[in-house]
Amino acid sequence: MSESAFFQDLALLMAVAGLVSVIFAKLGWPKVAGYIFAGVMIGKYSWGGGLLADEQSVRTIGQLGVVFLMFTMGLGFSTSQMKRIRGVAAPAAIIDTLMMTWLGYTVGRHVFGWGTVPSLFLGAAICDSATTMLAKVIDEMRWGDRPFVKYALGTSVCEDIITVGILALVTGVAQSGELSVVDAGASLGGLFVFFLVSIVAGFVMVPRLLKSVSKSHDDEALLLAILGLCFFVSWVAFKFDFSLALGAFVVGFLGGASDVRHRLAELAEPLKSMFAAVFFVSIGLLLDPSACLANWPAVLVVSVVVVVGKFLNCAVGALVGGESMKTAVQMGMGLAQIGEFAFLVGMLYVTVTGDVQSPMYNIVVAVSLVTTLLNPLLIKCSERVGEWAEAKTPARVKSALQAYRALLAKYNGDRREARLHRIVRVCLVQLGVIAVMNFAIALVFSILNGRDWSNFSQVFDEYKKIVFCLAANLVIVSLLAPAVHIARTLGNALSVVLVGVGESRWQQAVRHMTTFSVQIAVVVLFFCEVVMINVNLTPDESWARWFINVVLLAAAVFGWKSFQKAGRRAVTRFDEAVTADERREKLGAMLTFKLPQGMVHKLTIDMASPAIGGTVVSLNIRAKTGASVVSVERGGEMIRNIGPETEFRVGDVLYTMGNGEQIAALKDLLGIVA
Repeated sequence: MSESAFFQDLALLMAVAGLVSVIFAKLGWPKVAGYIFAGVMIGKYSWGGGLLADEQSVRTIGQLGVVFLMFTMGLGFSTSQMKRIRGVAAPAAIIDTLMMTWLGYTVGRHVFGWGTVPSLFLGAAICDSATTMLAKVIDEMRWGDRPFVKYALGTSVCEDIITVGILALVTGVAQSGELSVVDAGASLGGLFVFFLVSIVAGFVMVPRLLKSVSKSHDDEALLLAILGLCFFVSWVAFKFDFSLALGAFVVGFLGGASDVRHRLAELAEPLKSMFAAVFFVSIGLLLDPSACLANWPAVLVVSVVVVVGKFLNCAVGALVGGESMKTAVQMGMGLAQIGEFAFLVGMLYVTVTGDVQSPMYNIVVAVSLVTTLLNPLLIKCSERVGEWAEAKTPARVKSALQAYRALLAKYNGDRREARLHRIVRVCLVQLGVIAVMNFAIALVFSILNGRDWSNFSQVFDEYKKIVFCLAANLVIVSLLAPAVHIARTLGNALSVVLVGVGESRWQQAVRHMTTFSVQIAVVVLFFCEVVMINVNLTPDESWARWFINVVLLAAAVFGWKSFQKAGRRAVTRFDEAVTADERREKLGAMLTFKLPQGMVHKLTIDMASPAIGGTVVSLNIRAKTGASVVSVERGGEMIRNIGPETEFRVGDVLYTMGNGEQIAALKDLLGIVA
């Protein structure tokens, strides 16, 4: 790939993408279809020779589009919203992804006569609905307040997450060349460990890191911090034979748990638009129109499988979740399509297998285009079809569904755990997470120990086993303090469950014995795991083993209190990250109360305002004017959780409170004349 060819291809692609975006925006057509069409037009299959100097370089750039697409998708993931609709979205997503993967594999193997790998990739390509396209269609139709919309979008997001795992599995199969239960289990186990460690460690560190960086009011530093983390985690995922998409989605999810979520989305949007356009154009470059026409029966078969299969799966999933027939039908019709994830799977198949000639890729892209164009029509018809299905449902079926919903509501109410039972469950989960973290730490340092470090330093390469063994055990020992603290909490809860809260001598004795026994059991299990972990890490030299043991003992004795404080801080930060959405929603609800007419004033910041780039604190608004900024409307979105570090931008509409004199002073401070 020469430098001249790279810039020539990039210039051509950006010019074509820019032209297509302008034309399709004016026509009101989906830009994604335009990008793919442009790729087909400049590709080598349409005219017998392409306009690009090096298509491989374009596909490499297109992978950046995958990273940015998945990063922004993770950034928009809301844990609080998913908690509210998980009873419907989760079963629908699980049923749909598993059934569609099986249907795709079955059609590939037994209808088209393909091998295992392309059939699996076909199943992975058609199992996920297009979240981005679905949201865009619903937004353009202004149907955001319809009851089925939140369930459809939630189901689609759940499918995104499940499909990331399926991608990791089928990628491993493609690289090994065969499908085995052992390999599948190892791949899914590795995926679970990677995802768990990334989320736990990320929740503890990433939101606090981003908040610290944002205090400097430097957008460049904030953007580079999150993108550096995004590409690093994506690279780690790639080195563990997972897809780049997994790492990018995880980092986006972590960024979404921070207080600078909206700023990250704004900063990343231009980069996502640029590289996503290149990605979709590169999809078109690989699309052979003649192959699509030659395989039109296969395209038709897969399109029917997608529309009918996903409609039935999602409708059944909604009914299982306790929704009405109308909502279930609308969910099924809204999710009866595939989109950007299918393009990603098709690109990944070509990248991993190098099988450019396979009809699988062309069929998947063609089916994606067909269902994408068909989806708006299905959604528009879903209202009438849902009402018709509701009206035509037999009375006995309606009665059975009503009884099932009542039973489901009663079960959900009865299964709410008592406080002590919840504490026991949470403590057991936390101890399990620590055990997985220990294993992951040992695995990482074992991999580092297996690398050749002679190019870095001959001395370091000679003593690397000692260094990595000591480092791994120091990190593991630091987790002993929080494990003991959790064990004490677990023991206290179990003792109260066993003998109650009475103060008799025998009850106190049982409680002390139970708490002590649980702590001892946890410590013993912890050290058993450490011994098993160190079988492969411990150096052969006896002096090295003694040295490591002495250092670890000194660290445990003298650093115990520090480890306890660090553990408590980590738990607090993790809880803050998990509940970030709920805290933002509560704060927003507090700011939505109605005020007497005339007390709220709207002020718009124009390009000449000296307040651009400033914050509530740096401008010292309250002290200088006496007025208060209640909320900010930016780009059509209301930002209600205004904090001291919220940065003002051009075009922001400030909702402020104060009397006439205070508002006048605020206008002077913001440079607003009118």
